[in-house]
Amino acid sequence: MVAAAAWAVLGASGVTLSGDEAALASIHLQTLAGSLESARATTPAGRPVPLEVRDGRLTPKVRLTPGERIDVEVVVRRPGALSWALGNTRREHLTITTPVVHPTTRWVSVPHGSAVTVAYDGAVAGEATGAARRTLRPAQTRVSLGAQPAAGSTAVAVAARTWERLQPATRISWFPQTEKPAAVSAPAADGRLSPLGTVQLTFAKTVHDAIGDTRPTLTPRTPGRFTRPDSHTLLFTPTGDGFGVGTGTVHMTLPRTVDLVSATGTTATKRIGWTVPPPSTLRLEQLLAQGGYLPLDWQPSGDDVARTRAAQADASVDAPDGTFTWRFPDTPSELKREWKVGEANEIVRGAIMKFQDTHHLTVDAFAGPEVWRELVADTIAGKRRTDGYSYVYVHRDTPQLLTLWHDGHTVLTSPGNTGVPAAPTELGTFPVFEHLSSATMSGTNPDGSHYNDPGVKWVSYFNGGDALHAFNRASFGTPQSLGCVELPEASAKKVWPYTPIGTLVTIEH
Repeated sequence: MVAAAAWAVLGASGVTLSGDEAALASIHLQTLAGSLESARATTPAGRPVPLEVRDGRLTPKVRLTPGERIDVEVVVRRPGALSWALGNTRREHLTITTPVVHPTTRWVSVPHGSAVTVAYDGAVAGEATGAARRTLRPAQTRVSLGAQPAAGSTAVAVAARTWERLQPATRISWFPQTEKPAAVSAPAADGRLSPLGTVQLTFAKTVHDAIGDTRPTLTPRTPGRFTRPDSHTLLFTPTGDGFGVGTGTVHMTLPRTVDLVSATGTTATKRIGWTVPPPSTLRLEQLLAQGGYLPLDWQPSGDDVARTRAAQADASVDAPDGTFTWRFPDTPSELKREWKVGEANEIVRGAIMKFQDTHHLTVDAFAGPEVWRELVADTIAGKRRTDGYSYVYVHRDTPQLLTLWHDGHTVLTSPGNTGVPAAPTELGTFPVFEHLSSATMSGTNPDGSHYNDPGVKWVSYFNGGDALHAFNRASFGTPQSLGCVELPEASAKKVWPYTPIGTLVTIEH
C-alpha cells in the first residue's frame, strides 16, 4: 500500500514543457508538481529573451526571427513532502525553432470578381502588404489581399506568430482564370521599354506548360539572354547596347498563343510589343557638352549619371536636370543666338557632324543609334575633345569681312568676297560638311556660261555649293563670287585648319 501510494504521488507530480500554437512554449503542472519558480529563454549565442508567463504559456516580450532556435528552461519548486524525497526543484529543457510558413503557391488564379487569397502551409498571425503590418485573429491559413486588378503581383510578408518578426517578403502573382495560359508582361504590353531594360513574362502555369521549351524571338534581333528565375517566369536581359537608343518598336514572338492580361483586358496573342522611346535632345546636348563638342559646358543639378551602360541608357530618354554655361566669356552674339536648350539647333547639328567625322561615322547630322552608341561609350570612358571650338562669321554688307573665332579669341579678321546680286551668298548659319585642301570647282555662271576652276585651295563647303576658299582676285571686300566666300590665299590657309567638318559658318548682313 505504501509503494502504491508513492507511485500515485509521483504520477501526480509530473511537469510537461512543450511547444504552443500561439506562445513560444507552454508548461503543464500536475496537481502535486509544485509551482513554477522561473522560466528562462536564450538564443544559441546566449542572449536572453524576456518572457511573459500567463496561464502556463511562455510568450516572448520581444519579436523573434522566424526560424530562430530558442532554448527554454523552466524551474519548478516541489511541495514540502516531495522536496524532502526528490529535491527542492525540478528543471525542464526544451529547444524550439520559431515557426516559418510558406505559401502553397506563389501563382494564384482568381475567379472573376473574387478577392485575391493566398493559401499557406500553416497558420498566419501577422501580415504586411506594403508598410503597415496587421494582426490576424484568429490566425488563418488563407490570407485575403482584398480586391485587386485582374492581374498583378505584390510582395507579401507574413509571420506565424504575433510575436515574430515578418518573414522576408514573397512576391505573389495572380491571374484571372482564362481559357489559354494567362500571362503578364513587365513592362506592360505596348508600354515603354528602356534601351537596356529587361523584359519579363510571368505565366499562371509553368513556362514549360505555357509555351514549351522553344525560346521566343525578338524583332529587331537584340543581343541578350533568356533566363528562368523561377518555374513561372521568363526573363530577357539585353547585353551590349541592348535594344538601342531610338530603336522604336520591339516585338517578342512566342512559340504558342497565350492570354495576355493587361489593364484594358485579356488578349489572345503570340506577339507582344513595346516602344523604346526616342532619345532626348536635351540629353544629347548634355553629352555633347561634356564631350567638348559644344561651346558650352553642362553641370548636373545633383550627382552626375553613373558611368554604366544601364544608367546612361536610362538618362538618354529621361535627361537629368542641370545647367548649361558658355565656356568663353566673349562668345560672339551671332553664335549665342543659335542656342536653344532642349531643341534642335545649328550648334547641335554642327556638333553631331563633328562627332560623326571624329568617330569615322557617316556624316549626316542625324543622331541615330550609332551616334548614341559611340557617344555613350565616350561618356563612360570619360573622353573629351581637346581641339577647341571654332566659329566663323561673315558680314555680307560692304566692306565684307570674315572673322575667325576660336576658344574665346579672335584668330583672324580678313576681307572676303561673297556672292554677286545674281548669285548671292545665302544668309544663315550652316555647318561645314566637306573639308578639302584642294578642289576643282565647276558650275554655271549667271549668264549661262560654264566655269571650271581646278586647284582651288583651302576649301570648306558649308551650304550646298558655297564654300570658304582661297581665290586669286585683285581686291577683296565686295560681292564678286558666285555664292562662295572668297579669301586671299594667306587668310584662307590660316582659316582652313580651324574649319573641320561641323564648324559653324554664319552669313549675316
